[in-house]
Amino acid sequence: MAPAASLSAAACTNRLQSRAAARSRGHTTRCAANPYQPLAASLKAAGAAAAGMAAALVLVVQPASADLNKYEAAAGGEFNIGTARQYGEADVKGQDFSNQDLQRSNFTAADARDASFKNSKLQASYFMKSVLARANMENADLSDALMDRSVIVDANLRNAILQRAILTRSDLSRADIYGADFTNALVDKTQQMAMCKYADGVNTVTGVDTRKSLACGSSRRFKAAAPSDPEGPQVSESEKAAFNASTAVYRQ
Repeated sequence: MAPAASLSAAACTNRLQSRAAARSRGHTTRCAANPYQPLAASLKAAGAAAAGMAAALVLVVQPASADLNKYEAAAGGEFNIGTARQYGEADVKGQDFSNQDLQRSNFTAADARDASFKNSKLQASYFMKSVLARANMENADLSDALMDRSVIVDANLRNAILQRAILTRSDLSRADIYGADFTNALVDKTQQMAMCKYADGVNTVTGVDTRKSLACGSSRRFKAAAPSDPEGPQVSESEKAAFNASTAVYRQ
């Protein structure tokens, strides 16, 4: 038996006029205004069902999300709890933060030039990418602070405690580090060598020598580090010959 033919309304009308001829050839005529109507109806029904499910989910989730957002807003996230203050990206130039407990506070990317943190507790605080030019951090406890990529030029770090502080890629040019304790701090080698040229003093709280905390070695050795330094120790010809004689020969 031949397959059924789907026709438009106009063609169907013409075909019905010759029904007898169609029957004699074994064809079955099916009339439909839109031959794809069953598929369209199915898709429409599926879309309506999906929309209903989405609406139901929104109705269920929205109250929970609103409550959670309200709770987070009230809690203030990680900061504004206890001693942890939030000054991220803030302009705090010249402000006075001295003699305060600011442990775990956030000063990330803050402009804190000329600000005072003297005698403050700043353990585990955040100073990444902050500007601390000429800031006063004398006697401040910056243990475990994150201070990488910061500008700390001309800052006062006298007697500050920076144990385990992260100072990589930070600029401490001309910073006053007399008596500062850098024990186990992460400092770039070039920065460490620059500070070792003038590092001095002993921290009054930890009793640690500043040069020792920076692994500087003796001042005489660092004075002689520059080539052809007339103030450094001079090596005699006999010492040079003895050194050359002690080296291994790898090729004849």
